Amino acid sequence: KYYPPDFDPAKIPKLKLPKDRQYVVRLMAPFNMRCKTCGEYIYKGKKFNARKETVQNEVYLGLPIFRFYIKCTRCLAEITFKTDPENTDYTMEHGAMRNFQAEKLLEEEEKRMQKEREEEELNNPMKVLENRTKDSKLEMEVLENLQELKELNQHQANVDFEAMLKQYKELEEEQRRKEQE
Repeated sequence: KYYPPDFDPAKIPKLKLPKDRQYVVRLMAPFNMRCKTCGEYIYKGKKFNARKETVQNEVYLGLPIFRFYIKCTRCLAEITFKTDPENTDYTMEHGAMRNFQAEKLLEEEEKRMQKEREEEELNNPMKVLENRTKDSKLEMEVLENLQELKELNQHQANVDFEAMLKQYKELEEEQRRKEQE
């Protein structure tokens, strides 16, 4: 391309794009959901052509939050969800209902139990000691179980399968001789 000697790139007018511009992207459904209109199940990993936009006036620690628009595979109803960087997840907005996720509930329960334990330990020094003894007992049990498993594996490793097969063949021959007699 030819650029004349008096070319000035500053004179080129800049494109003025709107802040809430939507892009078409290809994405996978981030979780299992069920359409509220027709009841169709949309499974995690199903691919969609979605519209993506940046949510206005919402940021988390400087990270922009994105909203995605997809269409139900059966009834073409619009389903929207957005990113949730605080919980490293997605939140359902409307058009569908998020299906039950046991893993997420279990994770939340573990966090809650850990938080309760920490609060309890802050207020009660005896509870700290009790928890330490429980943890050490549990650790000792785990180590004992691991040692037993190692011993069992060593015992099984010493089994001579060739000798076992030979002994089995000898027993079969013995039974055949008895039957013939």
